[in-house]
Amino acid sequence: MREALRVRGLKVTPQRLAILEELVGDPTHPTAADLFERLRPRLPSMSFATVYNTLAVLTEQGLCVATSLVAGAVRFDPNVEPHDHAVCDGCGLVVDVILERGAPREAAPKQRPVSGFAVRVVERIYRGLCVGCAASQELAADAE
Repeated sequence: MREALRVRGLKVTPQRLAILEELVGDPTHPTAADLFERLRPRLPSMSFATVYNTLAVLTEQGLCVATSLVAGAVRFDPNVEPHDHAVCDGCGLVVDVILERGAPREAAPKQRPVSGFAVRVVERIYRGLCVGCAASQELAADAE
């Protein structure tokens, strides 16, 4: 991770390193607030602005992707390779859906869907319930 920062000409600070490590280790696409709360015990002098600005720099440098898959704050995805997402309608959990190696991925449509609109990327979002929310719904249904 240090090397990823250095290669892009970014200063390796304890804050940047901690934010990047926390982000890369979290497959749930955390928000800036999520990362700030998790890192505050370890780095009590770090401000929310530092987390937010660092995530902006990491996004700009291609080390993560800012995405809005659920209502609310922007989430950050350390997986910069093309992939799809699954979103829980119950709790808002977001996880990557990785295609099997060699599986075909739909390309951007050749025809522009809206006059003057050039498609940059095609994303697929699977919406439903995560295991925990589905189990809670089953328990609630059984209790009725």
